[in-house]
Amino acid sequence: MRFTSTLRVATALALLTGLGGLAPTTASAQTPQPAAAAAPAGDPVLARVNGQEVRQSEVMATLRQMPPQVQQMPMDFVVPALVDQLISVKLLAAAGYAQNLQNDEEVKSRMKRAEERAVQEIYLNRRIDQAITPERLKAKYDAWVKENPPQDEVRASHILVADEATARRLIDDLNKGADFADLARKNSTDPGSGPQGGDLGYFGAQDMVGPFAEAAFTISPGKVGASPIQTQFGWHVIKVADKRQGAVPPMAEVEGQLRNDMQQEVVASLLDELRAGATIEKFNPDGTPAAR
Repeated sequence: MRFTSTLRVATALALLTGLGGLAPTTASAQTPQPAAAAAPAGDPVLARVNGQEVRQSEVMATLRQMPPQVQQMPMDFVVPALVDQLISVKLLAAAGYAQNLQNDEEVKSRMKRAEERAVQEIYLNRRIDQAITPERLKAKYDAWVKENPPQDEVRASHILVADEATARRLIDDLNKGADFADLARKNSTDPGSGPQGGDLGYFGAQDMVGPFAEAAFTISPGKVGASPIQTQFGWHVIKVADKRQGAVPPMAEVEGQLRNDMQQEVVASLLDELRAGATIEKFNPDGTPAAR
């Protein structure tokens, strides 16, 4: 079955790469745990391995570390498979503890690196949370609005054809009273707008190729361009329906990007601050001091 194959590959990969996605499980196996009489409400025990519990929360934490194709599988299939995988993990961990590997130097080195990563991530996340307050985010948005004023927009339709002669013939038909939308549906080679009567909706000058945008912004609303416009796509007959000034996007629409920008600023500033207060020495591979 395809689901089975995908899940086996994903979970086996996690297991073979140092249990990367199953870290909570290995941590819980460091010391023997007696079997609980009953699981807390909302976090049931799904298995026990020599007295150690596999809880639903542990299974879900493991699932969140899996590839998207695994996370999207039916839960009634994924959960039993992950429980089985966690049982294997606990058995392997217990076998390692039985050989006292928790005191092995390689294990200690890996645990130290994992601890450093966790400390770094939590420290950085907390500094970011402290820095990005609602007030600062609003100030960032206000500054962004000033730097990005609303742009003029045009609502236009077009008929795209392969040659100039056809385009000019269509303009003649329009001047004689033909309906633009009907001609677009019958003649336009643009698969997106043709079936819609050529309607392109509202757009800014930066949203279209140069010659097309320049022409569209010079045509008066309700009028068809006197001449066809050539671009790399072909020849365009353009009709402008309306012109307006674009609206300022609400904060919710740009908040994600603003927050990302602020996070990068916080990290850069923090690293500059830490480096300024640190004594840093660099060395070449042979041990000699590196040139500054």
